[in-house]
Amino acid sequence: MINVKVKSDIQIAQEATLKPIDEIAGQLQLFADEWEPYGRYKAKISLDTMKRLETAKDGRVILVTAINPTPAGEGKSTVTVGLGQALNRIGKKAIIALREPSLGPTMGIKGGAAGGGYSQVIPMEDINLHFTGDLHAITSAHNALAALIDNHIHQGNELQIDTRRVVWKRVLDMNDRALRNVIVGLGGPIQGVPREDGFDITVASEIMAILCLASDIQDLKMRLAKIVIAYTTNEEPITVGDLGVQGALTLLLKDALKPNLVQTLENTPALIHGGPFANIAHGCNSVIATRMASKLGEYVVTEAGFGADLGAEKFLNIKAQAGNIKPSAVVIVATIRALKMHGGVPKTELTTENVEALKTGISNLKKHIETIECFGVPYVVAINKFTSDTHAEIELVKSWCEQQNVAVSVADVWGLGGAGAEDLARTVIKTIDAKTNHYSPLYSKTDSIERKIETIAKKVYGASGVEFSIKAKKQIALFKQNGWDQLPVCMAKNQYSLSDNPKLLGRPENFVITIRELRPSIGAGFIVALTGDVMTMPGLPKQPAALKMDVDQDGKAIGLF
Repeated sequence: MINVKVKSDIQIAQEATLKPIDEIAGQLQLFADEWEPYGRYKAKISLDTMKRLETAKDGRVILVTAINPTPAGEGKSTVTVGLGQALNRIGKKAIIALREPSLGPTMGIKGGAAGGGYSQVIPMEDINLHFTGDLHAITSAHNALAALIDNHIHQGNELQIDTRRVVWKRVLDMNDRALRNVIVGLGGPIQGVPREDGFDITVASEIMAILCLASDIQDLKMRLAKIVIAYTTNEEPITVGDLGVQGALTLLLKDALKPNLVQTLENTPALIHGGPFANIAHGCNSVIATRMASKLGEYVVTEAGFGADLGAEKFLNIKAQAGNIKPSAVVIVATIRALKMHGGVPKTELTTENVEALKTGISNLKKHIETIECFGVPYVVAINKFTSDTHAEIELVKSWCEQQNVAVSVADVWGLGGAGAEDLARTVIKTIDAKTNHYSPLYSKTDSIERKIETIAKKVYGASGVEFSIKAKKQIALFKQNGWDQLPVCMAKNQYSLSDNPKLLGRPENFVITIRELRPSIGAGFIVALTGDVMTMPGLPKQPAALKMDVDQDGKAIGLF
C-alpha cells in the first residue's frame, strides 16, 4: 500500500513520472498530423481527427455525478480519474474527459479540477492555472464582443441598440464581487456612451457554453451569430449576426475549440476541454472532447459539475441531446462527510464518527438515486473513501444500498489510485451489461418554458411548486414571442441544497423554487433560469486559497492544494 499520509496533492503530482505527450498520443493511435504539442506534456488534438473516425464505433460513456456537496467539494473529479485508471488496469481501453478548472475557485475555496491524491490529471499546476490558454481565449472573445457593442453605440448606433437593454456583460476568470455592477463610458463624449454594465465569471459566459456544445468550427460560428447581445427600444432582439462580428470571434476561438490531451498519474489519456460551472451554466466538458474520446476508446469516463440536481440533469437534458450522446451508466459519488453534513453535522465536526447523522443524511443520496432513475440510465453508487471515514459509517451506507437493491462500491482512489477503484470498474461494467438502458430526457422540447422548469423543480429537486417573479413572467412572454420557448432550460441554482436555499440540507420537502429572472442563451441553445440568490460572479472567501500559494527559488509551485 502507498503511504500518502503526509503528502499533498501537489507533492504527489510533482513526484510523478510523466510520459512525453507523443507516447500518450501513440496510445490513442493518433496520426502525427492530428495533434500539436504544447510543451512536453500537453497537446491539442486536431478536429480533423473526428472526420477520420466518423464511422468508428462509439465507446461507452460513463457519467460521474454526486450528491449535494460540502463547500470543499467531494472528490467527483478524483473518482472520475480513479475509475478511468481502474478500467485500464483491468484491461479496458479507457479515456477520461474532464472540464478545465477556472482560476476563480482555484484562487478561492473550492480548489482545482484535476482530481487529487493518486488519482490526478497532470501536469496539475498547468491544468489548474493557465493550461493551454482556452479560458483566456474565451475571455478575450467575450470582451472583444463587449467592446464592439460599445463601439457600435458610440459610432452612431445604426442598429438602434437601447443602451438600457444591453444584456451582454463583460467577464473575468476570477471571483471578484466588486465587478458585479459597474458604470462604463464615463469621462465625456470621446470616452463612449455612459451606461450600466457588469461582469460575470468567464465560465458563466455564453461563449463558454457555445464552445462546449459546438460540433465543429462552422457550428461554432453559427452559434456565435445567434447570441442575443441587446434589444431595441421596441424590445426586438439584436444578435452578434446583426453586428457582423461572428467571424472575428471564431478567429479568436479557433484553437480553443481543439480538445486538450494530457495524462493521469498512471498515464491514462485524458481530454480536458471547456469548463462551464454547473450552478450557473450547464457544467459539462465539451461535446467535441466527449465524442472524440468515445471514438478513441472503449470507455469514456466523464463528469458533470456538483450534484445530480445540477450537472447530471444538464448533461442528460442538454448536452446528451445536443451531442447525440447516449450515456451507458451513471456513477453517483457519495461521501460519508457530505452525508453527515446533510444529517445535521456542522462542517467542523465532519471527521468525528456519527452514525445517527449518517442515517438521516442518506435521504439526500436517495433523492439523487431517484433522479437518475427518472432518466432511465443504469447507475452505481460509489462511496469515495476519506481517511476520516470509520468502518461502521462505510458499512452503514453499503448496507443501505444493498437493502435498496442499489449497486455500490467503495472507492479509495485518493490513496490507491486506479487500484482503489478496480471493484468499482467491474461493478460499473457488470451494471452496464446487466441493466436495460431506457435513457430519455425528462421533458419534450415542445413543452412550455414553465412546464420544463416545473418538471425539473418537481422531479429533480423534489419541490412542491415553482413561483415566477413578475420579471420572469414578462420574459417568458417575450421569449415565446421570439420563438425561443422550444429550447431546453438551464437552471442556475446553488449547489449545496436540492432547494434554492443553500441552508436547506438533506432532503427538504414542501419548498417552492423561485425563478427571479430568465436569460436567453440562444447561441448555446438553451434558456437560463436564475433561481433564488445565485450569483453569476462569485466572490472570494475571507481566507482565499491564494494566501497559501507561492513559488520556490526554482520557480516550482507551492501550496496549490
